[in-house]
Amino acid sequence: MDTYDLVVIGAGPAGYVCAIRAAQLGLKAALVEKEEHLGGTCLNIGCIPSKALLHSTELFHHAAHGEHHGIVAKEVTVDVAKLMERKGKVVDQLRKGVGTLVQKRGITVLKGTGKLLGDHKVEVSGGGETKTVAAENIVIATGSSHAGLPFLEIDEKDIVSSTGALAFDAVPERLVVIGGGAIGLELGCVWARLGSKVTVVEFLPTIAAGSDDDVSKLAERIFKKQGLAIDTNTKVVACDKQNGALVLKAEKKGKEKTYEADKILISVGRKAHTDGLGLDNAGIETDERGRIPVDNFRTKAKGVWAIGDVIAGPMLAHKAEEDGVAVAEMIAGKPVHVDYNLVPNVIYTQPEIASVGLTERAAKDKGLDVKVGKFSLLANGRAIAQDATDGMVKVIADANTDRLLGVAVIAAGASEIIASAVAHMTYGGSAEDLGRTVHAHPTISESLKEAALAIEKAAIHAL
Repeated sequence: MDTYDLVVIGAGPAGYVCAIRAAQLGLKAALVEKEEHLGGTCLNIGCIPSKALLHSTELFHHAAHGEHHGIVAKEVTVDVAKLMERKGKVVDQLRKGVGTLVQKRGITVLKGTGKLLGDHKVEVSGGGETKTVAAENIVIATGSSHAGLPFLEIDEKDIVSSTGALAFDAVPERLVVIGGGAIGLELGCVWARLGSKVTVVEFLPTIAAGSDDDVSKLAERIFKKQGLAIDTNTKVVACDKQNGALVLKAEKKGKEKTYEADKILISVGRKAHTDGLGLDNAGIETDERGRIPVDNFRTKAKGVWAIGDVIAGPMLAHKAEEDGVAVAEMIAGKPVHVDYNLVPNVIYTQPEIASVGLTERAAKDKGLDVKVGKFSLLANGRAIAQDATDGMVKVIADANTDRLLGVAVIAAGASEIIASAVAHMTYGGSAEDLGRTVHAHPTISESLKEAALAIEKAAIHAL
């Protein structure tokens, strides 16, 4: 029986990063993966392919609407097959990169489904074969899968998850997106840019739930201006097929609404993927959402750890990677801690939506006295120059200590801008620290500095 210092079940961002870091630290590691490729949902059917399509469709949109800039391109068309081909090449390049990293680090890849047997053993079944391996430490990193609705069966043809929506062979004439979170908004924008009539149906009062209230409200106005139809406070209750069209039935404020669609995207969240892992064999239970309870990544079973989407916390690839690094270092005897309060969240629409820390409402709900600074992109030189004035930056600080509590950005490049806010908050920085940080001019990131200055009514380019 092969024996390792650690066996990681699942080779997504949490799992393969954990194995690589462990190998860097001199540990003998193995990765168990049932899918053909390493990288998990994020690389293969999530983050990476969606960003490839977002970028391609943004180029198409700019080419088709360049008259304002004096750029006139006649009869701009899109080749969906070519679009998908490029997406595939991007994914394939990164797959090869992950595979090379794992191979060069001497990590063993075990193809198949992993199952805990107890007593530090894992059974791996795949390709008609079953083998058992042993490890002092077993790391569960099996990720998550899309959640569904009980009355809507996903067939990945007409009623799809994000997987199907990333692989349409033609632009749907009418697309209804159930769920106005990151996945729904991103993929809704992809197909809307290509000409689909997109309607987003959201059960909650706002889209981009979890974002600051000011940002969510502004985002809704911006996306409606871009052509998306958005219905919030709307509960989907049924779906029929009539005359070749999908007819979605919903309720809003006690009244029935119907939506006709050629395709329906269900994006109502994700659920931990913990079925079939043999958790009972190790005495491990799951919570009501299928997640594994942990204490600093340790499960109830000795030597068994859990990371990424299978435990509580943001279901984000970068959070999962931090979990993976932390566990590898803890196994190697290093003291580590991951602060989930400092994990940034991003929605890659245009403009992008990014945030870190507390929203204004969440801070007040905690009983904190806060002060707030805001800055509109309407007053930012770079935003005006590149026709990207839809957006704002909001900084929330403790009224007594000036310590940064949260930052929210809706702007072109918000995913990059938020990193400097995270850095300041990581070291306990204040709004004044952020406001006195020199930002290059002209950049949209100057709006972050201005919003921090606005807390003390000291923003230079705003009244």
